[in-house]
Amino acid sequence: MKMLLFGGRVLDPSQNIDRNADLLIEDGVVSAILDSGSFIGDAERIDVSGKIVTPGLLDIHVHLREPGFEYKEDIESGSRAAAAGGFTRVCCMPNTYPAIDTAAVVLQIINRANEVGLCRVHPIGAATRDMQGDQLTEVDELKSAGAVAISDDAFPLQNADTVLRTMEYCAMLGIPLLTHNEDKLLTEKGAMNEGYNATVMGIPGMPRVAEDIAVARNILLAQKTGCRLHLLHISTAGTVELLRRAKADGIPVTGEACPHHWVLTDAACAGYNTDAKMNPPLRTPEDCEAVKQGLKDGTIDCIVTDHAPHAAYEKEVEFDAAPFGILGLETSLPLVYTTLVKPGILTLSQAIAKMTAEPARVLGLAEGIGTLKVGAPADVAVLDLKKEWTIDRNAVQSKSKNTPFHGMRVHGKAEFTIVGGRVIRIK
Repeated sequence: MKMLLFGGRVLDPSQNIDRNADLLIEDGVVSAILDSGSFIGDAERIDVSGKIVTPGLLDIHVHLREPGFEYKEDIESGSRAAAAGGFTRVCCMPNTYPAIDTAAVVLQIINRANEVGLCRVHPIGAATRDMQGDQLTEVDELKSAGAVAISDDAFPLQNADTVLRTMEYCAMLGIPLLTHNEDKLLTEKGAMNEGYNATVMGIPGMPRVAEDIAVARNILLAQKTGCRLHLLHISTAGTVELLRRAKADGIPVTGEACPHHWVLTDAACAGYNTDAKMNPPLRTPEDCEAVKQGLKDGTIDCIVTDHAPHAAYEKEVEFDAAPFGILGLETSLPLVYTTLVKPGILTLSQAIAKMTAEPARVLGLAEGIGTLKVGAPADVAVLDLKKEWTIDRNAVQSKSKNTPFHGMRVHGKAEFTIVGGRVIRIK
């Protein structure tokens, strides 16, 4: 079966392609990038005039909540949200119930995602049993079953010896370790960034140095072990600088940032707005600028969402008691385009690279992921960057509504995606 996307602007940073062209897909793979106006007689023709055709977006930091917390989100609703946001592939974090700490759970998630068929899903395996921070998981079995990385994400490893042993196993097996960086002794009972706004609101604070200390320790251990270390959801200027120095020293470390950590500050928590409560917390304007600069100069490798849905009643409580986390899959592209590309902080090609080829490189995913190279899986996003719209929590595909961006005017929206040659339209 052949499909021709014609009339669009093909943008593939992995090949330095940015031109008006037609994309030919055959039997589920990319067959050719042709000059505009090409005619393929036996191909299904899809008019994408005025649209951007890119590799399908890839998010390596998502919480799908299944198994165990399907009332917040499940693989089907999360996949719908991903497709609506232009994502053809996501990597899901292990804080489920049971945790993704055995090969059986890894396979369960992969099989369920294949049944749903809206988006490709790669599980991330837990570093310790039930993410309790002590007994290591069978990393080799997790990798063999299909886990693409190891992390205890929402339950950051506190014991340096446990981190060291985890890194030694990951280095030996060639799988990256993804770390949420937080010294929990410094953030105990904290609910937002430590600073003026927390003081005014009477909310216990989470100091920036709690992130920086954990980052410094983990970088030093990565240097010792040779483990590929990836820093999750960077939120402080200190972490950006530590990552910059580590890269200059040749340490195998990479990093990611979420839109909320450069678009919003802790002022968004005013009025005890629990939809602005996440971990790491929203920080200061200086931190936001540092994250943007880190993205601009290449210190921060990729853009992710940390999509973390919660049921409405869980957020409708006192600020201290509310869970951390916000939605991200359906707002990521427009926020990136509106706040980074339109102001000239990143070019469109740089932004798309940080949402396609770069996250694929960071995790060492298979050849052909995050690209439109001939022979690659036909995973494609068709984007309408001219579309201006208002983010509406009541119109999302997710089961949950917890977004601090409700009511924000943005530019850019995914028109549809293609997964393995199949067109996915979410309305």
